[in-house]
Amino acid sequence: MKNIALLAGGFTGEYEVSLNSAQNIAANLDKNKYNVYTILVNRDRWFYEDDSERFDVDKNDFSITVRGEKIKFDFAFITIHGTPGEDGKMQGYLDLVNVPYNTCDVTTSAISMNKAYTKTIVHGIHGLNTAKSLRLFRNDGHDVVNIAAALKFPLFIKPNNGGSSVGMSKVYTVGELPEAIAKAFHEDDQILIEEFIKGREFSRGIARLHGKITVLPATEIITKKDFFDYEAKYSDGETKEITPADLSPEKNAQIAEILTEVYLRLNCKGMARIDFILLDDTLDFYFIEINTTPGQSSASLIPQQVRAAGMSVPDFYGELIESNM
Repeated sequence: MKNIALLAGGFTGEYEVSLNSAQNIAANLDKNKYNVYTILVNRDRWFYEDDSERFDVDKNDFSITVRGEKIKFDFAFITIHGTPGEDGKMQGYLDLVNVPYNTCDVTTSAISMNKAYTKTIVHGIHGLNTAKSLRLFRNDGHDVVNIAAALKFPLFIKPNNGGSSVGMSKVYTVGELPEAIAKAFHEDDQILIEEFIKGREFSRGIARLHGKITVLPATEIITKKDFFDYEAKYSDGETKEITPADLSPEKNAQIAEILTEVYLRLNCKGMARIDFILLDDTLDFYFIEINTTPGQSSASLIPQQVRAAGMSVPDFYGELIESNM
């Protein structure tokens, strides 16, 4: 039996989302193969909870001692969205204590959290387009007139390193820019201002399974709101998710090729989820972002896509562990 540390929580507003992910992963890991310990990660404390008793992680060797028994971990399954689980910090720690894990490495995790850097790396992939954008830093001057001259409205304003659409706004006029910029800077020191791409929005999982890159079926996201923000993402009835999406076999194959190239170029490991838009008239592919620790609650997109592919969710999670041990 292997001891698995399921790392959940983190330092962001996605703490609760992460706990839901951990609950679903724990329920779907084979009890005959794995002893699963959910480790909650907070800024001041990492601990395992059993019968309302808390046992702290010894960060010197990444172990816990439960009622006199020392438990060392064979593998870490990271399901922390945002920092420190998605941005490379936890990966760096696990590398230092020599514990394998399920996600991309330090470099890829750190780069892919930064939307602007990611776009630079994937630029030039055949068939992949990105929205025209500007990056602003908190300490720079933010002249809205220059922004309005450089980009076409409507614009998306979003934190460069945020997840879960927190701090995002869509604006139609110069007058709305200052408030939207302030809202995004509330979440991050760097923000991205992008031209709005009008089209159908999709999200699609990709993972290396049994040594082979597997692209999962696509999900189309149809939201009643003006865009897929935090509320649309996590409120019932705001959004319709269609898995598998209604796309021609040719389009599906073309998208799978682009996503595979993104995965390879960023040197991804484990599972990732790539969000993209297909333009309304031409169906041209526009890359939005990549998530390297995507949500895993039972209703999340990856579990939906795994089931749509005719695969079992427990086998999928088990393979993510086995292929990274």
